[in-house]
Amino acid sequence: MNNVSRRRFLKIAGAGAGVAAAGSSLAALPGLRAAGQAAEKGIREVPTFCDICFWKCNAIATVRDGALWKVEGHPDDPLSQGRLCPRGTGGVGAHFDSDRVRSPLLRASVRGEEQWTEVTWDEALGHIAEKMQKIKAEYGPEAVALFSHGVGGTFLKHTLKAYGSPNISAPSFAQCRGPRDVGFELTFGHPVGSPEPTDIRNSKCLVLIGSHLGENMHNTQVQEFADAVGSGASVIVVDPRFSIAASKAKHFLPIKPGTDIALLLAWMNVIVREGLYDKEYVEAYGFGFEAFSAEIQPFTPEWAYPETGIEPALIRESAREMARHRPATLIHPGRHTTWHGNDTQRSRAIALLNALMGSWGRKGGIYRPGRPSVPAYPYPPYPKSVRGMVDNPVRPELEGAPAPAGGLDLRRRYPFATEPLTTGVRDATLTGEPYPVKGWLVYATNLIKTLPNQDETIEAIQKLDLLVVVDVIGSEIAGWADVVLPESTYLERYDDLNVQTFRDPFVALRQPVVEAPHDQKPNWWIARELAVKLGLEEYYPWEDIEEYLSHRLDAAGMSLATLKQKGLVKAPRSPLYFEEGVVPEFFTPSGKIEFYSVQLKEAGFDPVPKHTPPKPGPPGSFRLLYGRAPVHSFSRTQTNPVLAQAMGENEVWVNADVAERFGLRIGDRVRLKNQDGAVSDTIKVRPTQAVRPDCVYMVHGFGHSSKMLKKAYRKGASDSQLITRYATDPLMGGTGMNVNFVTLEQEA
Repeated sequence: MNNVSRRRFLKIAGAGAGVAAAGSSLAALPGLRAAGQAAEKGIREVPTFCDICFWKCNAIATVRDGALWKVEGHPDDPLSQGRLCPRGTGGVGAHFDSDRVRSPLLRASVRGEEQWTEVTWDEALGHIAEKMQKIKAEYGPEAVALFSHGVGGTFLKHTLKAYGSPNISAPSFAQCRGPRDVGFELTFGHPVGSPEPTDIRNSKCLVLIGSHLGENMHNTQVQEFADAVGSGASVIVVDPRFSIAASKAKHFLPIKPGTDIALLLAWMNVIVREGLYDKEYVEAYGFGFEAFSAEIQPFTPEWAYPETGIEPALIRESAREMARHRPATLIHPGRHTTWHGNDTQRSRAIALLNALMGSWGRKGGIYRPGRPSVPAYPYPPYPKSVRGMVDNPVRPELEGAPAPAGGLDLRRRYPFATEPLTTGVRDATLTGEPYPVKGWLVYATNLIKTLPNQDETIEAIQKLDLLVVVDVIGSEIAGWADVVLPESTYLERYDDLNVQTFRDPFVALRQPVVEAPHDQKPNWWIARELAVKLGLEEYYPWEDIEEYLSHRLDAAGMSLATLKQKGLVKAPRSPLYFEEGVVPEFFTPSGKIEFYSVQLKEAGFDPVPKHTPPKPGPPGSFRLLYGRAPVHSFSRTQTNPVLAQAMGENEVWVNADVAERFGLRIGDRVRLKNQDGAVSDTIKVRPTQAVRPDCVYMVHGFGHSSKMLKKAYRKGASDSQLITRYATDPLMGGTGMNVNFVTLEQEA
């Protein structure tokens, strides 16, 4: 196991040789042809960067005789090291997807019936502009909100700001990484950022708490994980499920869901009691350590045992294992961290454990990434919003209190939110408070499957005067839209520059490899044309995207011609660690690492994380867990003909002993029914000892109900449909979604 190669690890992680083969050639997909295939002969290579997930690996796309042929890793890419993951290699299938939206669609019936009239781009954008102007006149510009995911939303954000609305949000904060970033910022004065600056390649001990490296397939981290394992690093995995990462672990802790803070407190108790922490580091950079130490004294491994189900001896040994390797011990911050509603405090506990190891700013821990300098385009100032953002209003009882001069606003419902909240925009749409929201623009995110409680989302949609969806394929949210605008895929368009913060920082270009096969348009064109129809021409002084890109690159001393040829330009590497000259700066109120947070205490929250036992489910039910597959991105790729070959539907993991009790065998089909009566489509059973008996697990993104997705329609089951309840994080508004329970209903 210690000599496992990177190539072998990717296979173990579920990449599968068949996926690579399918991604490198579309010969297995008869009848698929690229636009303009007959007009071009020979082989042409075009550098670009991937859009199948947010990691944005650089790639080389190859066109053969006019047809898109394959996508491979860029050999000079610091992210991918020349190797794409299964999704990136299979991204070629996005171009050929027969379920792509081909032309602009105008709703022809009531919302949700998915009946459409094909219209021209001029008609579609004219209709949207007319509706937006009407909303602006009646309710103000803030009454239109944008939900956006990914770099492609840059220009739509610009258009909406020019229109006068500040209400721009992304599910990546409130439904994914927000608690993590806020927890680390409260502790170190810095959010984690993206991609995460985790020095896995140099870690001697890697601790993964619900972080599924090898399944979420963030390319750099998976490769570095394989290298670390091959170099003999200790791995500690905490998870209710025996994941791919757990198969590499020295210590596997099958924790009871919702009790992670209890385990973290017990680990810190052992490390502090036994004097195993980095004393010099804590003394130099820590604030409030004595108060912190007093707070955690009661939380021994014996106290944690009945809470977590983890034996005290295992808690002690795993804590000592971390301390043996400090400061090259990394407790991974995770990515998707919205679990139980106490997620910011859990992430803060992870940050504190890293602080005890002395790993922040140290080799093998969390490094400080560098960033290239590329000036923004010099746009005119945006109009100032009169009413401000809608997502995080002042609490009613504090309406009359004066606003702070700057910084933290304790009057807010979620005082530590650092980015807009998608669910906050939805709440305002539902209630009309603090003011009405009457229009949604949705870019590249399927809100029906992204936000918890689908009924609340649909109810909010019914209160809108306008819902516009911009995406490559149809989706559940597109099915509820008034207008659907078909975007070209990432292999068919330019996007804004990727100015990448990383160990080796760089600037990368996404550029068209082939033409869009039908009447699809790039996002920058859509955003610019809409702005023109809204009378906002002054905010688009450039005529096309190449002019925009050239202006930014010229200002940075680079050239578009060079990037077109090379794909990326690396910036000089800056120091990464304190030992290399990084100045230890902590942008907290104390200017230090805050073991004890006075600002949390003053806001009415625990200054040191505390454990609250999770609420149990109904008798006979199982906690619903969900996660990722290495060949799919959320609910975006199930119709990709390459990736669908690798995984066409999901399964439900049921503990083997439970399955035997129910008389369930592998491949049997069941329906899942949650505590509120929501019932899933049928799903195959996978009996396994790799999940706790009190839980079931399924991969997210399947069970599509939109008739626009013909190839993925009703394949597998939707976890989103079963997430009717959520626990809102009181610090920053994240939605904990691992609080739903299901029973199994066997198919007759």
